[in-house]
Amino acid sequence: MLGWALTFLVVALIAAALGFGGIAGASASIAQILFFVFIVLFVVAMIARAVRGKPPV
Repeated sequence: MLGWALTFLVVALIAAALGFGGIAGASASIAQILFFVFIVLFVVAMIARAVRGKPPV
């Protein structure tokens, strides 16, 4: 999922450089949403691992 966020970020940067403001804004928004979803899932996984008794990596 982090790969998708980075992909959309790159698309947003390229679109912004070429002057496509609408596409750049949409891609940046998607990248931001995917990044935050990734962070939330990561934190949930770390909490679940700690609850099961395994030390964090």
